[in-house]
Amino acid sequence: MQTTRFNELLSEPRPLVMGVLNVTPDSFSDGGLFLAAEVAARRAQEMLAEGADIIDIGGQSTRPRGSAYGSGAPPVTLDEELRRVLPVVDYILSDFPDTIISIDTVKAEVARRALDTGATIINDVSGATEDGAMLSVAASLDAPIILMHGYGPEFQKSTIEEYRYNDVVGQVGAWLERRVEQAHIAGVRTILADVGIGFAKTHEDNLALIRHHAEFDCLGVPMVLGVSRKSTIGRILGGIPPQERVSGSVAAALYGVAHGAKIIRTHDVRQTREALQVWEAISE
Repeated sequence: MQTTRFNELLSEPRPLVMGVLNVTPDSFSDGGLFLAAEVAARRAQEMLAEGADIIDIGGQSTRPRGSAYGSGAPPVTLDEELRRVLPVVDYILSDFPDTIISIDTVKAEVARRALDTGATIINDVSGATEDGAMLSVAASLDAPIILMHGYGPEFQKSTIEEYRYNDVVGQVGAWLERRVEQAHIAGVRTILADVGIGFAKTHEDNLALIRHHAEFDCLGVPMVLGVSRKSTIGRILGGIPPQERVSGSVAAALYGVAHGAKIIRTHDVRQTREALQVWEAISE
């Protein structure tokens, strides 16, 4: 694992770019494009060349439920998720052994097996609530973990439209604070958090979380922001499909970085990296 190198990157002042690599048939933006391990590895190579600091590999779609999304993504068995992700991790590291790989999963066994294969980071969209063993795996293997709000047992309403918050920024922050505390208690050394744009939140909630992203500095952990091609971007831009949301996604990412985001999770690495390069030059 590249834990030491990842921690060194976190200590640098510049924002980091996490390239999304979905090895699923049904992800909302790029489902089915990178199912074959060789094809996925080539896409990872492209993203590394474009400036990705981290490659985030996911074998389970987390497409939400709601009127705009249908019934959501079907569950994936442990064996199927392992079959999808482990060869990709192995392929990438065989050619690029220094790659920092994040495994996007809610299953502790998938995380453990991926880390044993060479992945470095656990990205758990349930905030380590779906599988009670996840924090133990992270602690025992000294793996950094990203805890996201909005997915898992506590978020089981039938549609996004059913979620209502009195104070979405405060409530999301309080939930993440509890999960960060639990991770500390479990012995995890490197903890990151993600407000979960698009998960169990309305369009207005998503905008509020991005607008007030600086308030999450109080958590005391690096923040990951995943706005890439999300439905909120599409809605702002008149309902355009995911593949046409690149410019809007980059705009939201830059706002997030200016307001405390340390890692930007994106499908469009080159465009995001170039925008950050210009932003950093202007900000010096």
